Amino acid sequence: MTEKLHVVRNQKDTVFRMLFREKKELLELYNALNDSAYNSPEKLTIYTLENAIYMNFENDSSFLLDSELNLYEHQSSYNPNMPLRDLVYIARQLEKYTRNDTIYSSALVKIPVPRFVVFYNGTDVQPDRQTLRLSDAFEKKTAEPELELKVIMLNINFGHNKELMDKSRTLREYAQYVDRVRKYAKLMRIEEAVERAVAECIKEGILEDFLSSQKAEVIAVSIFEYNEEEEMKKIRASEYREGKADGKAEGKAEIVAIIRKKTGRGLDSEKIAEILEMDPDYVKRISDLLVEDPDRSDLQVAEILVGQKEPQ
Repeated sequence: MTEKLHVVRNQKDTVFRMLFREKKELLELYNALNDSAYNSPEKLTIYTLENAIYMNFENDSSFLLDSELNLYEHQSSYNPNMPLRDLVYIARQLEKYTRNDTIYSSALVKIPVPRFVVFYNGTDVQPDRQTLRLSDAFEKKTAEPELELKVIMLNINFGHNKELMDKSRTLREYAQYVDRVRKYAKLMRIEEAVERAVAECIKEGILEDFLSSQKAEVIAVSIFEYNEEEEMKKIRASEYREGKADGKAEGKAEIVAIIRKKTGRGLDSEKIAEILEMDPDYVKRISDLLVEDPDRSDLQVAEILVGQKEPQ
């Protein structure tokens, strides 16, 4: 019988973040990516900008090492807007970094080299490695853009990027753990799937210390992550159907159902928009309609959204 878990945690926690929030593991990951051999975690300087107001962006891990400002983020869904998000983030980080300097003087203010990496482990097929560019979003294409930002996206699903996995035991075992959760989730309830995956991994020495010491929180976060991933799939599928069917209410009704469920958990529209990576104004409009008349069905709310019905 599955026990009820009562764990207080950050709404945006993921197992990836939990694993690499420690300097030792973060340095291991850096070494694997850069073929380096740093062995002094204390040399890392961690920079965070939690719950940034602009774009509701919260980073996974940013740190200074060897005059480089590295931004690592975990994504379970493909997001082509990462270069734009990172541009906003790095501007805020550099503002903090140069706080005690004056950028209006005649002396050149030195800044670290920014590097951006996304660790992707969603279920959509993606190559082992690809480069996302800010210039891809420009409305007008130019051969030599004056402003560019490149994000390296690495597929860290089990079976991908073998060379990288061989260099980082923590990353490799994380991929194995996620793979087991997904495999068992096809056969049983997600709560049971996660508990089985955790128990097996501990027994087989996969992330053994991490899973043993933070078992309750890992289980709670893993269940949350899986549910969020499934809901994001529904939203993407709904958005696709809307595009194919010219915005029919049936597609929007699935999004309304997800927002209704999260509202019922006590989350406000801003937090829901952050979690689902949706426009805050759109989510607020749906939330307001649900509060205005809780008895409206998901389809009725969706019909209002597409203008098929006016609010009664």
